[in-house]
Amino acid sequence: MSKYIPGNQKHLTLNDRIYIENELAKGTTFKDIAAFLCKDPTTISKEVRAHRLSDWYHKGTFYNAKNFCIHRYHCQKTNACGKILLCGIKCASCPTCNQTCKDFEKERCKRLDKAPYVCNGCTKKINHCTIAHKYYYNGRAADRKYRELLISSRSGINMTRHQLHQ
Repeated sequence: MSKYIPGNQKHLTLNDRIYIENELAKGTTFKDIAAFLCKDPTTISKEVRAHRLSDWYHKGTFYNAKNFCIHRYHCQKTNACGKILLCGIKCASCPTCNQTCKDFEKERCKRLDKAPYVCNGCTKKINHCTIAHKYYYNGRAADRKYRELLISSRSGINMTRHQLHQ
């Protein structure tokens, strides 16, 4: 916590987490969210990264079920796996390209690698985004996850005296 920001030095509440979720959806920066909540921006950053939810959104098509390569739109390779002798199917429409092609590069979103680390507030609609692995911040789910961790960290060892002596 920054010594220059006055605050209550307490844990984030459910209302704080819901506020973070709403502001991320608007595209607000961590610095502005932190200033409103009287917290340090790194606190907000750590909260979002620790409690973001992972989800897969990839409809795929009949020809391209699960190819996540960044080269799939302009790739002309065929039979990279070498399984079938006369395979005429382009590797771009084959899901095994992910494991066998030496030029495979997984498609990544820059928004997930740096702040805000989540898809909340992204300008692309979910069905127009080509990234399959998405992350979201949900305030209620984050608070529930935090409370479970808090309770489990404060409980003792689940062991009898006899088991302990053994």
